[in-house]
Amino acid sequence: MSSVLVTGGAGFLGSHLCERLLKENKEVLCVDNFFTGSRRNVDQLVGSASFKLLDHDITTPLHVETGEIYNLACPASPRHYQFDPVQTTKTNVLGAINVLDLARRLKIKVLQASTSEIYGDPHIHPQVEDYWGNVNPIGARSCYDEGKRCAETLFFDYIRQYDVPAKVVRIFNTYGPRMQPDDGRVVSNFIVQALCNQDITIYGDGGQTRSFCYVDDLIEALVRMMATPADIHGPVNIGNPVEMTVRHLAELIIELTGSSSRLRFRALPMDDPRQRQPDISKARELLGWAPSVSLRDGLARTIAYFEDLLRSDEHRVLRSLSPAQ
Repeated sequence: MSSVLVTGGAGFLGSHLCERLLKENKEVLCVDNFFTGSRRNVDQLVGSASFKLLDHDITTPLHVETGEIYNLACPASPRHYQFDPVQTTKTNVLGAINVLDLARRLKIKVLQASTSEIYGDPHIHPQVEDYWGNVNPIGARSCYDEGKRCAETLFFDYIRQYDVPAKVVRIFNTYGPRMQPDDGRVVSNFIVQALCNQDITIYGDGGQTRSFCYVDDLIEALVRMMATPADIHGPVNIGNPVEMTVRHLAELIIELTGSSSRLRFRALPMDDPRQRQPDISKARELLGWAPSVSLRDGLARTIAYFEDLLRSDEHRVLRSLSPAQ
């Protein structure tokens, strides 16, 4: 049985990845400091003899033995990564150094979960991996955007300097069960507001575009990327190439929930990208991967999750949900 370390393993993506790896008969060490991760996300895994949970912050070195590393540790929503921007940068940079040093010592593969935010507010559309991006280095989002860019720099320097078999994927908007209801992301916000028949908050005129990938498709791509030969490094875009406006997403969620919510428009935040759409040609070529879950099906599954969550924890969720998000 092979062993896998997943940092950020109690988070939205990390918990789904841990679950998938256990189904593949892997031993999983889930590392999380629970800043944005939740023990509830991995409760169903704790009873497994093949699953271990470690409360640890990856800004400090890890002294463990494992066969592969997935580095998913970092708050990913603006609300969370802007709460403590210095710590966000440390998580991205020091965390990358620590997992890379561990991979170098153990001579194992390590995969970095990077982000489409490294492209900033792009001048090239759709975004391809050789585009260097248009990122504000001193803005409110820079702790995340530039932190992830620096992490990519470290990964490729470790590849060149130390021959570490490292890999980088750039994740575009992903959604699904176990998203936090109050994380400020567009899908979770819209669904919770619609289920509560609150006005749906749209920043700007709603004409900005995003591309939404269901979590199961995303996890499949991560596993396939890790399985590639050691000389395949990336970066590889992972996301759904179907682009839509934020306003259309809101209207679709209102339809699927049968909500009486109305749209409410507010000022666009600083450095919010106007367009997001991945070119996934590399993913198709290298991984034989493309998303298979339609937006309607994925949203239906996600809405069902939030319906259950609101029934069980409605009052706490509503108190913590900011109408400004």
